[in-house]
Amino acid sequence: MWIGWIEFDLLLGDVHSLKEKRSVIRPIIAEVRKRYDVSIAEVGQHDLYRRAELGIGLVAPDRAHVVEVLDAAENHIAYRPGVDLLSARRRIISSDD
Repeated sequence: MWIGWIEFDLLLGDVHSLKEKRSVIRPIIAEVRKRYDVSIAEVGQHDLYRRAELGIGLVAPDRAHVVEVLDAAENHIAYRPGVDLLSARRRIISSDD
């Protein structure tokens, strides 16, 4: 069994309140969850309206699948209009570790 996760630090474009932040982040979370069948949540920067931290987690039987899904999710978020990906931190481990 392989477990992978990735954390994104995002800078949001034309956002001026926490309410606007939610209107940008919620569709991203819904799209990524539906398209890639992963667990995703806002995991940090809750009080800053132009910053967001998202985390994605995934369990799969082989490492190649984990890498493929995390790469696709990262590309989906990185090329989304109005969102700048500042950093991505990734970790993949095996249940044998």
